[in-house]
Amino acid sequence: MSKTKVLIITYYWPPAGGPGVQRWLKFVKYLPEFGIEPIVYCPENPSYPIVDESLLLEVSSGVKIIKQPISEPYRFANLLSKKDSKQISSGVIPKKKKQSVVQRLLLYVRGNFFIPDARKNWVKPSLEFLSDYIKENNIETIITTGPPHSLHLIGLKLKEQLGVKWLADFRDPWTTIGYHKDLKLSKSSAEKHKSLESRVLQSANQIIVTSENTKKEFLAKTKQPITVITNGYDAHKIERPKKDEKFTLAHIGSLLSERNPKQLWDALSELIVENEDFRSTFQLKLIGVVSEDVLKTLKDFKLDTYIHNMGYVTHQEAIKAQMESRVLLMVEIDSADTKVIIPGKLYEYMASGTPIIAVGPKYSDVETILKSTNTGHYFYYTDKKDMKSQILSYFEAYKANTLAVNAIGLEQYSRKSLSKKLSEVLKEES
Repeated sequence: MSKTKVLIITYYWPPAGGPGVQRWLKFVKYLPEFGIEPIVYCPENPSYPIVDESLLLEVSSGVKIIKQPISEPYRFANLLSKKDSKQISSGVIPKKKKQSVVQRLLLYVRGNFFIPDARKNWVKPSLEFLSDYIKENNIETIITTGPPHSLHLIGLKLKEQLGVKWLADFRDPWTTIGYHKDLKLSKSSAEKHKSLESRVLQSANQIIVTSENTKKEFLAKTKQPITVITNGYDAHKIERPKKDEKFTLAHIGSLLSERNPKQLWDALSELIVENEDFRSTFQLKLIGVVSEDVLKTLKDFKLDTYIHNMGYVTHQEAIKAQMESRVLLMVEIDSADTKVIIPGKLYEYMASGTPIIAVGPKYSDVETILKSTNTGHYFYYTDKKDMKSQILSYFEAYKANTLAVNAIGLEQYSRKSLSKKLSEVLKEES
C-alpha cells in the first residue's frame, strides 16, 4: 500500500542544536511506520544559534530532504555585535535595565522591520520553489512548524494558491509568548503580528499545539480544529551510566535572566549552612546557556563554589547527564504567559528515571504533567519552605541509596506514540 506524502516545512533541522529540532526530527523518524511518507523542506544555509553535529546521525537514511537558500539579517547584525546578535537570536534577552544601545537597537529592528520574524525573507523564494515541487510530486498535505512563525506564511500562501491541505504546528504560541513583549513593538507592528496570527489560525485546515493551555488560548481565536500533540521522549541507545557520587542538582538547557528562582537559591544556601553532609556532597550542575544575571545571583547566595558549569553539550551528552544526576531542575519564567510552555526536555527528564524539581507559574501544564506521571514536584517561585523540605527529602533518600522515581503513564509521551497520533490526524485530512 502506498504511503501518504506529507511535506514538512521547518527551519530547524540537523545540524541545528537545541530543543526546536527534536520534535520533527522524531516525527520524521516514526511516521513511515504509520503509512506516512515525510518529505522535509528546510534552509540550505541557516544561521543556527546552536549547532549539534551529532544530530545528523539521527536523521532517517530514507527520508527525502530538499533545501533552498535563505537570507537572514543576523549575518548583517553580526557586523554590529556578533555576541549580541547570537544572544538575541537564541532567545537570551537581557533585562531592560541592562540592555546596551546595540541590544536595544537590534530588538527594535527585529520586532518592527522583520514581521513576524527574521526569517521572513525565506517566504517568497520558498513559495516560488514549492509551488512547482508540490504540483510535480502530487503532494496534497503540507505541515508548517513554528517558531519561526514566518514559516506559517508559506503554508498560508500555498493553501491559497494550490488548495493543499495545511496543518500549522505551533511549538510555542505567537503573540503571547514571553519574549514577544520585549521586541519594542510599535502599535502598528503589534497589530500586524496579531493580524497575521489570526489569518494563520483561521486558514489552516488543522492546528496542532503542544499544550492544553495553548489550545484554550487558540480556541478563543479560531473555529478550526485544534489537536494537542505534546513533545516527548525517545528510546536511547545510551547505556545507563552510574549515578554521580555527589548529590547533584542539574539544570539542562538555557537558564535565562528571567528564569532566576531566588527562593530556590536561598533554600539551597540555607541547607549548605545548616547541614554539614549536604554541604560536603552538594553540587549544582549547569548545562547549557546561563545568563550573567543568574550567575551573579548564585554568587550573591554563595553558591558559586558549588557550581559545575558545563556549558553547551551535545544532545546525547545531555541525555547521559540527565541519567547521571541525582535530581533534575526545571525553571520557567514566573508569568501567566509561560504557563502554556512545556519545555521539550521535560519528557526526556521524565524518561531518565531521575526525580524532578520544577519551578514556575501557577496553572502550568508542566505542573499537571508532573503530578499525573509521579515524576517530580512542582513549586511556585514563593514556595521556599516547600522547596527546601523537598530537596532535603531527596537528599535523605540519596544518603540511604533509595532515591528513585516510580513513574506512571509515560508511554503516551513516547515519540512513537505521538507519531501515531499525528498520523491519525494526517489521515483525517487526506
